[in-house]
Amino acid sequence: MAQETTDFPRHDGRLDDEAAAWLRLLLTPGVGRTTARKLLARAGSAQGIWELGPGAWRECATEAQVRALAVLPERWQQQLEATAQWLAQPAPGIVHAMVPLGHVQYPDALLQTQDPPLLLYVQGPAQLLAAQAPWFPYPHALAVVGSRSPSAQGLVNARQMAEALASRGLCIVSGLAQGIDAAAHEGALKAAAQAPAPVTIAVVGTGLDQVYPRRHAGLVREVAQHGLVVSEYPLGTGPLAPHFPQRNRIISGLSQGTLVVEAALKSGSLITARLASEQGREVFAIPGSIHAPQSRGCHALLRQGAKLVETVEDILEELQGLEAIAGEASGASITVAGREIQDAPEHPLLAAMGHDPVPLDELVDRTGWNAAQLQAQLMELELDGCVARLPGGMYQRLVRG
Repeated sequence: MAQETTDFPRHDGRLDDEAAAWLRLLLTPGVGRTTARKLLARAGSAQGIWELGPGAWRECATEAQVRALAVLPERWQQQLEATAQWLAQPAPGIVHAMVPLGHVQYPDALLQTQDPPLLLYVQGPAQLLAAQAPWFPYPHALAVVGSRSPSAQGLVNARQMAEALASRGLCIVSGLAQGIDAAAHEGALKAAAQAPAPVTIAVVGTGLDQVYPRRHAGLVREVAQHGLVVSEYPLGTGPLAPHFPQRNRIISGLSQGTLVVEAALKSGSLITARLASEQGREVFAIPGSIHAPQSRGCHALLRQGAKLVETVEDILEELQGLEAIAGEASGASITVAGREIQDAPEHPLLAAMGHDPVPLDELVDRTGWNAAQLQAQLMELELDGCVARLPGGMYQRLVRG
C-alpha cells in the first residue's frame, strides 16, 4: 500500500512531482491496477516507483510492463496541463480535487474492497472539500441503482425512496445514468435543505470534464453543489462501454448496501448487486409486477437472498450502525414511495387498473365505460399525477403514497 499523503494537490492548479508521478502511472499503457498497487507497495509512493528503476519493477511487473514504465506516456504532458487547469478553474463554490490511494481523504470503504481505484477525481461543494472531516460518509451511504428504461412507477419509487432515506441522513450513491440512477440523485437532492452534505454521490464512467449523458449537465451541477461527483478516469476520457461496469464496483464499494429498484435480467444493476455481495455489503430489491421485464432482475435477486424492500424501515433496520436513524424513522409507516399512505376513497378507475400496465381496450372491458369516457378520466388522473401514459397505448397507476 502507498504511504499516506497529506500534501497532495487538491485545490489549486499546481501539480507537484508526486501528482505528476500518479498521472504517469495512471496513463502508462498495459499497467493495470493490480500491478500498479504492487509497485506502490514496493516503492511507498508514486514518485518512488521511478526512483526504483527497472530492476525493482521486474519484481512486480511483466517485461512488457517494465518497458512501458521506462517510457513517458504519450499523453502525459497534455494530461498534466489539462489537470492543472481543471484543478484551478472550478465553478464558483465548487472545488476540484484529486484523491490518490493512501491519501487521508481516500475512502476507507474502498480500501476494504479487492480492487480499489488508484486515484479518484472529485468535485463537490467548497465547504465540504475544504474541511478536514471525511468527505465520504460510509457507513451512512446506500447505493440506489436500476434500469435505464424504468417504468413510471419505478421512477416514482426511486425518487421518493431516495428522498426519504436522504432526509434521514443516508447519502445516496448512484451512477448518473438515465432512468433510475438519475431519479435517485434527484430524490436525494430534494432533501438537501435538511440533510448534511453530501446528500448524494454520482460515480461516473467518464472523465470529470465530460458529462454523459449530456442531458444530465444540469443534474451534475446540482450534485456538485450538494454532494460529490467522482471518477477514476483521467480527464478527457469519453463514455467507453467497458468503463460503466467497472465503475459499478466503486458505487457498491462506497455504500453499506445496494438497493435495486428495477432491473432486467441482463441489467448492469445486477453487476452492482453482485459486487456488493462479494464486498460483504447488503443487497436490497423492490419487487414489481410479474409481467414487467424491469422487475425480473429484482425477483432474481430476491430468490438469491436479497432483502425485499417495501418500506424505508426495511433498509434502515438492516444496515448496521444506523439504529439511531432507524429509530427516527420508526414513528411513521413509509411506503416504497416514501410517504405514508392515507386512507381515502379510491377512484373506481384506479381500482380497475390495478398496478400493472394496462391497454385502453382492457379498461373498457373491466369498467364497462366507453373509450371516450375512459380517455377523459385517464387525462384527469394523469394531470393529478395518479396515472402515467406509457408507450404502446398503455396506462399505469402510480402509487405515490
